[in-house]
Amino acid sequence: MELEIYQNLLLMVLLTTFVMGWVVNKTDFCTMGAVSDWINMGSTLRLRSWMLAICSAIFITTILNYFDLVDMSMTNSGETARPPYNSPIFAWSAYLLGGFIFGIGMTIGSGCGNKTLVRIGGGNLKSIVILFTMSIGAYLMIFTDFGYDVFLQWTSVSDVDLTEFDINSQNLGAIGSSILTTDTYNTTIIIGFIVSIVGLWYLFSAQDFRSDKHVILSGIVIGICVSIVWYLTAGSMGQELLEEAEMIDDIPYGLGAQSLTFTSPPAHLIQLIDTGFDSVYLTIPLVAGTGILLGSLAYSIISKSFRIEWFSSLADFINHTVSGFLMGVGGVLAMGCTVGQGITGVSTLSLGSFLALGSIIFGSSLTMKIRYYQLVYEDDANIFTAIMASLADMKLIPNKWRFLDRV
Repeated sequence: MELEIYQNLLLMVLLTTFVMGWVVNKTDFCTMGAVSDWINMGSTLRLRSWMLAICSAIFITTILNYFDLVDMSMTNSGETARPPYNSPIFAWSAYLLGGFIFGIGMTIGSGCGNKTLVRIGGGNLKSIVILFTMSIGAYLMIFTDFGYDVFLQWTSVSDVDLTEFDINSQNLGAIGSSILTTDTYNTTIIIGFIVSIVGLWYLFSAQDFRSDKHVILSGIVIGICVSIVWYLTAGSMGQELLEEAEMIDDIPYGLGAQSLTFTSPPAHLIQLIDTGFDSVYLTIPLVAGTGILLGSLAYSIISKSFRIEWFSSLADFINHTVSGFLMGVGGVLAMGCTVGQGITGVSTLSLGSFLALGSIIFGSSLTMKIRYYQLVYEDDANIFTAIMASLADMKLIPNKWRFLDRV
């Protein structure tokens, strides 16, 4: 594969994610931790850092789109984007189910795909097991018929084809312009600026948030990194790359407009090894994941925070094994993880991305509450009573339906 432009792009992605891995480790940015702080302690500081990453990514991506530095319409089609966040096929049931499964998995394993790579760089050997089983789950979903046989053959029945309503994208701008009978591009730009600016104003209006440099640093840097990769893959370089790729035989796998996501890299690694290290599978997500790991490792060594961690028990090992597999399966089904959908996808204003993000948070929150009730009540709580109590806490069922007192 002789594509100098592709090699340059991969190098820039590696450098971008190296910085992100360094910062995530330094600031302890963690989406699962953000949900945990909110559910268990009522603290929203890390959750707002995640929101800052989202708002920053939306704001910068909208600016890039406004000045025609990126073509975000590329995300409407699987031929020009990986994944096609704004496909007119609105697979709402897959977003909900996949996000829910991913949320359960990341809670059991105490971290998402991005955090797994960061922890490996910090010496956490338990996360290697998560990465391994996540790669198996993602590989089965991407490169075999497992995903279709188990999920897609029935979830796709509920898919909504938006073109039947004269809407060619699930982007909020496209949907809004259809309702308001306005121009899609301008509506998208306006919505992008309104959502991001209102979000940024809300976040920085709080004194405790403004005074915490770590949460601000992590949120802004992650948002910038997501936007940089959009610029590389959906800008002039990415568009030229797609044109060049049509003239060669060995087209890089998964080529197209894309940004950061950390469910697919482990699957791509397995495929790379399985094909005898065929350079076709040296993909953007795989290089991005490598950059996160190396950045985290570099920070751990320089800050002298590198610590070897291993399992405390057999149950701990089983939890991490199951966690990785669930994240691999759920992340691919939902078309992304807490970063892949929760920041990257949302930065495109995809309705499905917002849906997947909400489902991930719900799955994680519910799992945390269930495990907490089981911990407090021990033998007096089974899975059913713990679920009912958790749902009552979340005000999703009447309080009289609970079997356990609130804790």
